[in-house]
Amino acid sequence: MLGQLHDAGNTTTLAHYLELLADAGMVMGIQKYAGDASRRRGSSPKFQVMNNALVSATSTTSFEEARHDHEYWGRLVESAVGAHLATAAATGTCELFYWREGDRDIDFVLRAADTLAAIEVKSGRTRPALPGMSTFRTAFSPDACILVGGDGIPIEDFLSRPAETWVRSTEGAPRRN
Repeated sequence: MLGQLHDAGNTTTLAHYLELLADAGMVMGIQKYAGDASRRRGSSPKFQVMNNALVSATSTTSFEEARHDHEYWGRLVESAVGAHLATAAATGTCELFYWREGDRDIDFVLRAADTLAAIEVKSGRTRPALPGMSTFRTAFSPDACILVGGDGIPIEDFLSRPAETWVRSTEGAPRRN
């Protein structure tokens, strides 16, 4: 959207609309994780719905059809995890980001106090290598690298715990390194 706008006022208006949508609990913009705040603010946000009903309400796809459409199902699963994390971020429990450098990315980066967790979401079997996770780990040394779904933490288990569980620095917090 921002690339099609030429007037700075339009950008400000869109940012205000996104803020209103976030305040209404509908959609929020997730900022890119970067080492410094100025790089974070200068990035385009990743849109995150706060409830998957906003994604599927207008779809004519049945639940069974969605389960068999791997691409669509993957988006729904990632969106559900993102909504869970975004709700925690909206309450101030943690901060939520995404990360991307070139063709490598991390779906979600969660930060609470001085603890950082990289979260990758997979709805099916996981490839043996996750290049985005490896690159992020080298660049930022997160406290935890968590795979949700696939061969990692079952999606149901992840969603059944508060988001701050995944960034606690106390002993006994579930981790997947």
